This record gives sequence, structure tokens and C-alpha cells, in this order.
Amino acid sequence: MIIGCFALVEPFTSVRRQFELIRELGIDYVDLTDNHDGAALGAEAGFVASLSLDGHPAKIRRLLEDYKLTMTSVCAHANLLDPPSPDRYGTTEIIKAIRLAHLLGVKQVITTELEPKTDFGHSLSRDQMLFAISEKLYEPVLWAEDLGIDLLLEPHGKLTDTVDGMTAILDALGHEDTVGVNLDTGNSWLGGGDPHEFIKVFGKRIKHVHWKDMGAEWEPKRGTLYGCGMATIPLGEGVVGIQQIVESLMEIGFDGPTTLEVAGADNVKTSAERLLAWSGA
Repeated sequence: MIIGCFALVEPFTSVRRQFELIRELGIDYVDLTDNHDGAALGAEAGFVASLSLDGHPAKIRRLLEDYKLTMTSVCAHANLLDPPSPDRYGTTEIIKAIRLAHLLGVKQVITTELEPKTDFGHSLSRDQMLFAISEKLYEPVLWAEDLGIDLLLEPHGKLTDTVDGMTAILDALGHEDTVGVNLDTGNSWLGGGDPHEFIKVFGKRIKHVHWKDMGAEWEPKRGTLYGCGMATIPLGEGVVGIQQIVESLMEIGFDGPTTLEVAGADNVKTSAERLLAWSGA
């Protein structure tokens, strides 16, 4: 099993510091986690771990080489349910992420719909949500197919957190060889879904996994929240049943990259050690 780490281990530090810390933890793989159009003051000042989608890929390659890290995916989580706006991460940014991944030699871009923030987005019917997501992803799918990139959908919203909703989106988008699933263990559980059902239904279309466990305090909120950023506990200390999920993935022959969405260096280290043990690596 390929075990990588989100580049958001330590708050209020640069991407370089994130990469340095991941290398110190003995992890060889990393995601491009936070990113932005154009320039960002926080990134320029070094207290935000974000890279520009418009930056020269050689800069990112040199940064990875400095810490002997391999990038497995570019995250492009988007707002696909609210109306397009210059300040919303959407279709344009996903296409830029696909193009950047191609230039970096990275195979996967991960996106999702997120929860709407406007009255318009919250008022959408299920069919309207499906149309909004499909419409905003139509062009990114064509870019991904042309550039040989896997565009993966992650459970992180009202539709993607359920097997039925994810199935509807995948059916609407088509392009089965290009569009797949990134299984997020914590998000799918928190949204009321069942990670084991995701594995059973989507099988080989699961090409990446985001690992996070959830503490018992999240159980009353299950089915009412759609995704959370990072786990604050090591894998195996929550209620999601991570070891059983690992075993289910092994049973279907999953051998793709995975990423720890775990905050705190000690939590990351413990989680990586447990994943290696559970997977028999």
C-alpha cells in the first residue's frame, strides 16, 4: 500500500515546511493539498501551505526533489452547487489542477461538490444538484481524458457521501476509464454512508483513499454534516473501523495511493505505522 500524507500537518507554515516535516516522519508520498489561482499573500509570506495553480511546475518539482517526495495527486475540491463566481473554486480551477498534474507527471486529481454556501445552492432539488455538478465537471472530464489524468470524486457532500448519489454522478459523467472515486473513510462515514458499501459497489473505480478516523463525539452529528477537513486522532482510535476498511480494500486487490488526512506529527506517524501493519506491508 502506498501511504502518503496531506501537506497540512503543521498549521501556519509554508508548503516547504510541510514537505520537510513529512520527510522527517519517514513518509515518501505527498498530495498537493491546498492551492489557489494567481498569487496569495499568505503563501508569499510563508504562513499558508498553498501553491499556485498558475505557478511554474519546475518550482514544485524542485521542492519535491529537495525532500525526496513523490506527489500522488492534486486536490481540487470545488464548490459545484453554488452559482459560478470569481471568488469560488470551480470549473476553471479544476481544469488548471488537471493541467498542472499533467505537467508534474501526477496521475490523479481529486474533486468533490462540497456543501453549498448560498440560499440558491441550499434550495436545489436532488435532480438540480446532479445537473449542477455534471455541468461544472463536463469540461474538466474532457481535459482529464485528453491528458491521461484520473479525475476522482470524493465523498464530501450531500450526493457524494452516499452510494446512490455517487452512482448518479458517475453515471451522468460517463467516461468510466477517466472518472473514478477517491474513498474518504471519515467523510463517507460522517455523511451517513458506509465505506464498506462504497468498496463493494465501486470496487476497481476506487483509485485513491483518504484516511481519517472519527471520534465517538461525532456520532450524534452523523448524517447531518458533509465532510470534515482533518482527523485529530490517529487511525484506529475512532469509530469508523479503519482496520476493517483496510482489509476490505485488500480483498478487492486495491493497490493505489492513499493519503493520511491526519493533523499532528505524532498522529500521522502512529497512523502510518498502523496502516502498514494492517495491510501486511
